[in-house]
Amino acid sequence: MATDLSNIPDLGSRQLLAVLAIADYGSFIAAAAFLKTSQPALTRTIKRIEDVLGVSLFERTTRRVQLTPAGREFVAVAERVLNDLRISVRSMRDLADQQRGQVIVAAIESVATGLLPRIIAEYHIARPAVELRVREGVHGAVLEDVRSGVADLGITFVDELPDTIAMVPLGREVFHAVTPRQHRLAPSRGVTMKQIAREPLVSLPNDSRTRRTIDAAASKQGITLQHVVTVTQLATVMSFVRAGLGVAIVPANAIAGFNTDGLKTLPIIRPTLSHSLGLITLKEREPTPAAIGISTLIRSVWSTDRG
Repeated sequence: MATDLSNIPDLGSRQLLAVLAIADYGSFIAAAAFLKTSQPALTRTIKRIEDVLGVSLFERTTRRVQLTPAGREFVAVAERVLNDLRISVRSMRDLADQQRGQVIVAAIESVATGLLPRIIAEYHIARPAVELRVREGVHGAVLEDVRSGVADLGITFVDELPDTIAMVPLGREVFHAVTPRQHRLAPSRGVTMKQIAREPLVSLPNDSRTRRTIDAAASKQGITLQHVVTVTQLATVMSFVRAGLGVAIVPANAIAGFNTDGLKTLPIIRPTLSHSLGLITLKEREPTPAAIGISTLIRSVWSTDRG
C-alpha cells in the first residue's frame, strides 16, 4: 500500500531539535549557542517550520520566548519522534555490531554434539545478547532448513548440493568404530571393514547420509555388513553399544559429545572412511551481521581444531 505523503510535514531531525532547544532555553540566543548556529539562521529555521505547520509555535516577548498551545503539543511530538529515532539508530547499530539479534544454525547430529557446543559457547560469551538457536537433524533436514530460510546457515555434508546453496569447506569428517570396552576388538589399535563385517552393528537408518557412506564403502570392498539394530539418534547408538548389542561406526567428531565410559573408540583402517563437511548458506539470502560473525567463528575454530 502506497503511503499518503500529503499530510506529512517536510521536517528533519535538526529542525525538531531547534524547536526543542528554544523550548528548553526560552531564548533564541541561548538555543543558537547550544546548536552552534547563528540567531538569524535559527530564526529562519523556526519561521520555515511554522510555515510548514501553518501554526505559530512561540510567543516572543522582550524578556522570554514562550510556547503557544500548538507549540506545547508539537514539542511533545518532537520529543517522542526524536527519542524513537535514537532508539531505532541504537538498535540498528547493536545489530550491526552483533550486540543483539538472532542466529539459527542447522547442523547434522555429529556436529551438533561435537564441535558446535564449543563454538556456540564461545560466541555467546562474546555476544551474550544475541539469541542462538540450533536445529540438529539429518543431512536432508539441515539442507531444507537452509534452503527454506528457517536457518541462517548450516553445517552438513557437502559432496552433493543444489545450485541455490553456497558452501565453504570445513574439512573431512572421518569415521571410527565404537565397541564395548571388553569387546574382543577393543585391544586393537585399529580395525578394518572386514573385521567389522563379522560383528553385529548398531546403525543409523539406511536413508541417513552416514549409513549410506558406510554401506557404500562396504559394498566397494564386496562386504555385507550386519545391521542388527537400527536407531535414529547417535546417543541411542552409543547406549546400545555400551549394552553389548554390537559395534557401531560413527563420525569421530560426534564421539567427544557423548559419555564414553565403558566404550572403546578405534580408527577404521583399510580403508579410512570419511566424507566432506562444509558451512552452507542460501545464495540469495543476505546474511545478518550476527550470522556473519558466527560463520567466521565456525571457520576459525574448525581450522584451529584441524590444524
